[in-house]
Amino acid sequence: MKLPFFLARKFVAAETVDKTLPVASDLHSKGLFTTLDLLGEYISDPKLATSSKESYISLVKAIDSSSGTIDKNISIKLSMLGQKIDESFCIDNLHEVLTVAKETDTFVRLDMEGTDVTDSTISIFEKVHAHYPENVGIVLQAYLKRTEEDIARMCEMNARVRLCKGAYKEPAKLAFQDMPTIRDRYTQYMETLITKGNYPGIATHDDILIDATKSFVQSNNIPSDRFEFQMLFGIRGETQEAIAQEGYGMRIYVPFGDMWYPYFSRRLRERKENVWFVLKHLFMK
Repeated sequence: MKLPFFLARKFVAAETVDKTLPVASDLHSKGLFTTLDLLGEYISDPKLATSSKESYISLVKAIDSSSGTIDKNISIKLSMLGQKIDESFCIDNLHEVLTVAKETDTFVRLDMEGTDVTDSTISIFEKVHAHYPENVGIVLQAYLKRTEEDIARMCEMNARVRLCKGAYKEPAKLAFQDMPTIRDRYTQYMETLITKGNYPGIATHDDILIDATKSFVQSNNIPSDRFEFQMLFGIRGETQEAIAQEGYGMRIYVPFGDMWYPYFSRRLRERKENVWFVLKHLFMK
């Protein structure tokens, strides 16, 4: 356990909220936005799902009590709220979290997981967005073949989207497999979201896509406050600060919690590219 924990510590802020808040505050002091991400996924026990709901609510309240030193922004997984147990149960839990988020002016991003829950995640998002339009957003994955239609739908809803490539191993019938095609799709969706969407998060560590985004907004005289870049905690910290210093918004996703081992090992198992990604960024700045 010691070796993977040593590796995970670079990418996981801490195991508790109390130890994570100072990490987020330090990032905030460097001009970086933050999103706190309590680790965990695919819960099958209703009692654990209820406990996760309570943990999310406690997290929102802890951030609200931080005296403005931390962004009121969290990321959650619906599978932690009972999505795989019963969708209605999950929605009830989500409403409780979003009610507190609305009361505290906190933004909640619904993470996108594997394709076994993609339909459910988007369906649940559409149901709650009408009630909390300023407090909830979603993630879409560029490599999925359905995403073009999902992007158009989210723009119609004026919903806030975080665009990422996609990290799960999915079959060719559902997801593009080659990187040039994925990059082309990502670029297309990035342009659509920046011109027609609502403050999208351009989530990537890929210099090709970062440069494409900068070139697009500069060529079209689009203000930098129409979107933000997003990266993961522990990945290219100097690059994150440099992009922020250029005048672009840069948000760091900060994972934490005692479920770090499943998070870390699951990502390494899913795709061989993830192993190389982690090893490479152990040494990159």
